[in-house]
Amino acid sequence: MLEVGDLSLHYGQSRILYDITFAALRGQITAVMGNNGVGKTSLLKAIAGRYPASSGSVTLNGKTLPQGSAALAARAGIAYVPQGREVFPMMTVLENLETGFACLPKSDHHVPDHIFDLFPVLGDMRTRRGGDLSGGQQQQLAIARALITRPKVLLLDEPTEGIQPNIIQQIGDALEMLRAQGEMAIVLVEQNADFAYRLGDSFVLMEGGRLKRARAKADYAMADLLEDLAL
Repeated sequence: MLEVGDLSLHYGQSRILYDITFAALRGQITAVMGNNGVGKTSLLKAIAGRYPASSGSVTLNGKTLPQGSAALAARAGIAYVPQGREVFPMMTVLENLETGFACLPKSDHHVPDHIFDLFPVLGDMRTRRGGDLSGGQQQQLAIARALITRPKVLLLDEPTEGIQPNIIQQIGDALEMLRAQGEMAIVLVEQNADFAYRLGDSFVLMEGGRLKRARAKADYAMADLLEDLAL
């Protein structure tokens, strides 16, 4: 379980997050939603250690993680797939995947076969440069690279942005497979309401850097989600 407790974040003199509290369970997908500029990306970056929180805590399986260290967060089991993907354009697909070895012991420095089962196109294109891939293929590569680290928590920031519909379907199928394995908690920041509602087991709605609503899918209809997003 990932637990975020009373997390606040400042950029300089500006306060971005206000006491955000929620939990993401292993074997489930938690969708974080809200309009542009409400702090969703900042929340993921704080969880991933890219930004030090001003106050509050991030706890993984009962252990509080140090703030502001992406390396320590990665070693603890948090993998972050950023908006924009951050694929290395001059490196091959295989070399991009191998950069995920950095936080693993040497005995685990191999690309598991299941990575190519999830994303077959990457197996077919493993010798192609990352910069030669389409946007959708780069998104699959970015997710696969995160999975190389064998995470306990997978953070995804807008994985469908600018992606063609058939690749969105493939990414959704892969996330459903990962959820079914029950080995990690997945936190999904997403603007595509259809995609988020299809995959989400629970929903965290943000507004103005604050938690607006947290609901389980069982008592949260699609119409309610759309109404909340429209307000």
